[in-house]
Amino acid sequence: MTTHSETRNLPYTARQMYDLVADVEDYPKFLPWCAAARIRSVTPEGDSSVMLADLVISFKVFRERFGSRVTLHPNDMQIDTEYLDGPFRYLKSNWAFRDVKGGCEVAFFVDFEFKNAMLQRIIGLVFNEAMQRVVRAFERRAAELYG
Repeated sequence: MTTHSETRNLPYTARQMYDLVADVEDYPKFLPWCAAARIRSVTPEGDSSVMLADLVISFKVFRERFGSRVTLHPNDMQIDTEYLDGPFRYLKSNWAFRDVKGGCEVAFFVDFEFKNAMLQRIIGLVFNEAMQRVVRAFERRAAELYG
């Protein structure tokens, strides 16, 4: 089990950050190791919508596609992701956004394990740094779009 949790205060609105994270199709433009993204479908479910998406992750000699179920909760300003298929044994992540004085609070949590033990060991060595790079990539993208 590999987990990472991080909370950041950023000088943007919660809606801006929510929209940025919800725009999965743009991930290859700015996320490290994300080589491609494809939206399979988007289905409304009450106040939420469910997006089925594929990402291609490229890291050193590994290049893997994985599918996920992304539940977008625009009223609650939350995004939940569950693993569907690919190289993981499991993967869950959550983003939560809240307006605060001077901007917004962004909370990120991820928990996953690769099926491939060697890949899990390699990622385990650099995992926290890698997750921090992912969060910083969203921050830099927000500065480009909203700064």
